[in-house]
Amino acid sequence: MLRASDIMTDEVATIRGSATVAEAVKLMKFKNLRALIVSLRSRKDAYGIVTHTDIVNKVVAYGKDPANMRVYEVMTKPCIVVNPDLGVEYVARLFALTGIRIAPVIQGDLLGIVSETDILYKGDFVENPKVPLLRRELEKAVEDAIAIAKTKGATSQECIDAWALVEDLEAEATYQEGVQSPDTTPFQQFCLDHPEILKIRHQHHEPELVEVDQILV
Repeated sequence: MLRASDIMTDEVATIRGSATVAEAVKLMKFKNLRALIVSLRSRKDAYGIVTHTDIVNKVVAYGKDPANMRVYEVMTKPCIVVNPDLGVEYVARLFALTGIRIAPVIQGDLLGIVSETDILYKGDFVENPKVPLLRRELEKAVEDAIAIAKTKGATSQECIDAWALVEDLEAEATYQEGVQSPDTTPFQQFCLDHPEILKIRHQHHEPELVEVDQILV
């Protein structure tokens, strides 16, 4: 599965918030960039971003003089940032939900920048669409869980962990597809034949009770 760090553009241009919009446009043209990251004033500061769209919509559209406007007047700050380990499909989902088209990739420091173009041209969604891949992983996980139940027992910790993975994959696949959960999941079907697993798993998830005397000590 590709991550944001696999498709991001490493070269990132930064600009001060106090710079003029004219300077920002000049830098964008020189480096052929669609966005600039607004540099931090201190370690406690937040990153900002200024894009082509910001300048067109807030400066050009109103006939304002870019030489008399500052980047901080048109930028977005704080901006939405992406973790380098985030899966590409989740980067795309983040873009879809927020309406952004580009975001800095940050983990402590500024590592790169990722855009819709990176997702489209560098992603592997054509060769490896997420939902079919998840369904294949789910089928394999169900087979593994059933095999573990036969060899180590339905109430073994290995079996409980295997079915927990199945449930996670089932939930993720259902979420990705945007459909309702099936009437009977593989785990629910397994429980019909092995109801004892529910009791064991419930015991594992019960919170540990602490004596009142221990709390007061």
